[in-house]
Amino acid sequence: MPTDLTPDDVDTLHVTVPADVDPVQLGSGRFLFAVAGVYMVGAAARATGRSLSCTPRKKGRSPMSIPATMRALQQTSLKGPQDMRLITDAPVPSPGRGEILIRVTAAGVNFADISKAHGTFLDGPRPPYLAGFEAAGEIVAVGEAVTGPLPGTRVVGVGNGAFAEYMVLPAAAAVPVPAGWAEQQALGLVVNWPTALAALKPLGGVTAGQTVLVHAAAGGTGQAAVKMAKHYGATVIATASPSKHDTVLVLGADHVLDSLGGDIAAEVLRLTGGADVVLESTGGITFDASLAAAKRVTGRVIVYGVAGGEAPITNWELVYKHQIHIIGLNIGTLIQAAPQMFGEVMGEMFALYKVRRWSSSSGPCLPQ
Repeated sequence: MPTDLTPDDVDTLHVTVPADVDPVQLGSGRFLFAVAGVYMVGAAARATGRSLSCTPRKKGRSPMSIPATMRALQQTSLKGPQDMRLITDAPVPSPGRGEILIRVTAAGVNFADISKAHGTFLDGPRPPYLAGFEAAGEIVAVGEAVTGPLPGTRVVGVGNGAFAEYMVLPAAAAVPVPAGWAEQQALGLVVNWPTALAALKPLGGVTAGQTVLVHAAAGGTGQAAVKMAKHYGATVIATASPSKHDTVLVLGADHVLDSLGGDIAAEVLRLTGGADVVLESTGGITFDASLAAAKRVTGRVIVYGVAGGEAPITNWELVYKHQIHIIGLNIGTLIQAAPQMFGEVMGEMFALYKVRRWSSSSGPCLPQ
């Protein structure tokens, strides 16, 4: 295929997809790679049915198109991810107004994927549906009114159907993959790391010398939280299962507690007198421990997960038992309801990457 075309050389889109593509495969429980081939793209795309065509200006270049179908992982029930199946005839989506189409090269596996597969995610999809929501890849087409990012740009973002060869993303929420990074390194840029940073700074208000309790510290968001809390000068108390304690200590945690047993609140109070900020993603019986571990009156508990199930609290308890601040966090809602705050979070995050030379997937990412 020609490799010397520039965006000015094509009217719409120039793409090649080889007949033989590598199989979709899950790697080490963390990433799903869907390698679909190589291509060259122009500056804009025009939808024609389900394929995207191009009109090269240079003579001797024949138009090529994105395929009408693709391989993808389809969730077939609400009984869990074991009912996920590989299909080979999923329609390739077309980008609508304000959307982009990417060729997926890496996709993140998050707890929300498990929650959706079990039907416990609020307003989650109904089967059968294409699984996954976080992916990185190269833009191969854009919808109407998209002025950037342009075709050819490598981006990471969230949408529907990430465990596939192609995926549509909102253009405004697509984040460019930093120069020198592989796509899989960028996974977490729009989910785990922004969640951790939003919980710590604009919502948690962490400052140097304060104590931060991080639950599920060996998970993707937990690892990011431990690293960033230490960067901001906090004392970090982390919880994880015993087999993952070494991993969390390497990240910089000052203390690691057993998440499977013991009195977490009592240990936090013994070590520091109480946590200034608690990052609560576990729920269930751990939720009460989080409330008890926070400092009275000034302690902030940031709740961003319900992995262990729902946990109730009453107004009576807030008045007479847990005089603390409880703040709920959903990164999708933050993006929509407080875009300026999200923009500030992203700006701070990229500054941290530059100063600390972190990548979003640096270090092992272990399931909780």
